[in-house]
Amino acid sequence: MGEDHARGSGQLTRLRLDELLEELQARIGAVRGTRDRLHTLLEAVLSVGRELDLAQVLQRIAETAVALVDAGYGALGVIGQGQLLDEFLPVGISDELRAEIGDLPSGHGLLGELIRNPEPLRLAELSEHPASSGFPAHHPPMHSFLGVPIRVRDKVFGNLYLTEKRGAGQFDAEDEAVLSTLAVAAGIAIENARLYEEARLRQRWLEVSAEVTSELLSGASEARVLELMVERAQQLTSAELGVVQLVQPSGELKPVLALGQGAQAHEGVLLPREGTFAGAALDAGALVETAEAGKDGRLTFRPERWDGIGPVVAVPMSTGDGVRGVLLLGRRAGRPAFGPLETAPLTGFAGQAALALELADRRRDAEQVSLLADRDRIARDLHDLAIQRLFATGMTLQSAQRFVEHPEAVERLQRAVDDLDTTIKIIRSTIFGLREDDAPGVAPGLRVRLVRAAEEAGPGLGFTAALRMEGLLETNVPRPVADDVVAVVVEGLSNVARHARAARAEVSLVVRTGQLVLTVEDDGVGTQSGAGRRSGLRNLAERAEQLNGELAVGPGGDGGTRLVWRVPLSGSSGA
Repeated sequence: MGEDHARGSGQLTRLRLDELLEELQARIGAVRGTRDRLHTLLEAVLSVGRELDLAQVLQRIAETAVALVDAGYGALGVIGQGQLLDEFLPVGISDELRAEIGDLPSGHGLLGELIRNPEPLRLAELSEHPASSGFPAHHPPMHSFLGVPIRVRDKVFGNLYLTEKRGAGQFDAEDEAVLSTLAVAAGIAIENARLYEEARLRQRWLEVSAEVTSELLSGASEARVLELMVERAQQLTSAELGVVQLVQPSGELKPVLALGQGAQAHEGVLLPREGTFAGAALDAGALVETAEAGKDGRLTFRPERWDGIGPVVAVPMSTGDGVRGVLLLGRRAGRPAFGPLETAPLTGFAGQAALALELADRRRDAEQVSLLADRDRIARDLHDLAIQRLFATGMTLQSAQRFVEHPEAVERLQRAVDDLDTTIKIIRSTIFGLREDDAPGVAPGLRVRLVRAAEEAGPGLGFTAALRMEGLLETNVPRPVADDVVAVVVEGLSNVARHARAARAEVSLVVRTGQLVLTVEDDGVGTQSGAGRRSGLRNLAERAEQLNGELAVGPGGDGGTRLVWRVPLSGSSGA
């Protein structure tokens, strides 16, 4: 009996030992699992911290979170204005399925709960939570849920959302602790990426400013500098639309440049200050912005011009002498609003645009002074040298007629004298045009008006059109016809600027044998069809028809377009 007792006691001891060994093995496994998980967490933290590009950092965080807690699906939501999600980066859902689901979440329902209450949230069945609003069509079924906020310094940047714990019914406290640890590392990585992005963006703005300064110092045209500035501002702010509007003497705003999405709606329309974004920026004397153009109460004048555009920023272009205009940038509807990092350099950048306009004005003033001086010198030379010599030659020929007996020779000498007399008239007309100035009460002549029209078209063309004038413009062209001539030149050069993409244009006005012929020719892409252009040409044709003339438009000699406007001059005695 004692042996049986000893044998039973030994079996009991072995059973207890087996239990102790199993428990020890389980604890060793748990320790090993915890060690492995801590090792995985450490690797995840290091992996997240390696990236510097913000977009890649966010994607890496979402992917790491899913792997770390063994979730079926995950996402990172970035909180924007209005406590809604500006970005939503899902993991575990294919691009095809994402397209079928449709629009990504904006932060309502259960996702918004974490935005409103930024504390870890763990659920065994997410559909049972009061804030749950269900799933859209084609969305995969999801039950278990774990959400953790990501803080950058003291501000909540976004949230990590994990669903469908693999191999278990729900996420546990350890999953929550691991994910919270990752969220801390994610906040540091996001801050580093932001600092890097800020430094990189600042460097790019400096490079662009240097590029613009170089263009200014090289003597590039106003149109070229403004176009370069708008293009670079669009690139650095990822804006789809860029517009420059200049303040007119009347106080209205005139768009002089529009690039990108919907640019046509901003061309050629004089705008009031009231009811426009540009006017709001001028009234504030500082940068103004809106997250959604269509819902901004400040925009009341022709709001349809902003169809398809969401966020807009407008900044005055100012120098020490005042405000020259406004630079506007817009993003398509649905995109995030402009951030402080993007808009901070815009005020100084717009100041460079104003400086470009200031330099262009000074350059034009200097060129105008030089031009007037040249005109005065040419007029003196023509009067003091050419006319006197021609007059003396005519007198000599008239005296020589007395010594010539052959009738045909006498006739030829008389024709030469008449030609000299006509030439003298032409030169005197030219001198009159060269010396004409803006004296009070004296209307400028046709030559001066044509020169001004060509100069004013320069900024839109990107170059100065060549101008050739021949004949008695001031004496043989009536004032009403001269008005039509100027209008035709303005419209013709405007067409070249808007449609031709030309590098050269020439205006020629010839008055002779009772006829005026005006030609505008360019080396651009040739005659293009378009409602706007047909309307302009129709107006020119009507002007010619009212004067019993005609308009012809066809290919030019250099492959561009040649516009010929021809009208009779009754009672003219041109050369």
